[in-house]
Amino acid sequence: MKRQNVRGVTLIELMVVMVLLVMMLMAVVPSISAWIRNTHIRNVATGIQNGLQRARAEAMRRNTNVRFSLVSLTDPAVMDDSCKLSDGGVSWVVSLDDPTGKCSTAVSDSTAPRILDKAAGGGANVVQATSTGGAEVVVFNGFGRAATTDGISSIDIESTKAGDDFRALRIVVGTGGTIRMCEPKVGSSTDPRAC
Repeated sequence: MKRQNVRGVTLIELMVVMVLLVMMLMAVVPSISAWIRNTHIRNVATGIQNGLQRARAEAMRRNTNVRFSLVSLTDPAVMDDSCKLSDGGVSWVVSLDDPTGKCSTAVSDSTAPRILDKAAGGGANVVQATSTGGAEVVVFNGFGRAATTDGISSIDIESTKAGDDFRALRIVVGTGGTIRMCEPKVGSSTDPRAC
């Protein structure tokens, strides 16, 4: 008798492959969640840094004082009139006047509060920003420098989740107008990422 060739996989082979896939997936899940959290932190930090650079550039272009304000919103995903100045906000407004309660105003340099740019921090409440000294605003003058000494000097962006597996970032605003992102957890003074 001739044996017939069997094609395909048996149930046992299929179960072994499934068990191996599940084990590999379980090993990778913690690092994926840390990666996603670090991506959220990086996105918020980059957005705030871009807002600061926009305010500085507008101040030099217009040769006048321009404000960068950290604001908090009732709904973090929607820039509306519930905005208020907050040293812990992840949303921001670049304007010529105080934007409190008027953040839904369209971008215009003629309509009060003369908003030049704005961005909501996003819908995910996994990241928090904290300004040192409780400052909510930094004003740049026509030379691109911080116009006052009591404005925002640094902003720490970190995860709201417990644990130490995330990457914290800090944005430092120098009195000369420099805006730099660094990592406060890096201990080496020779590392360019260190604060």
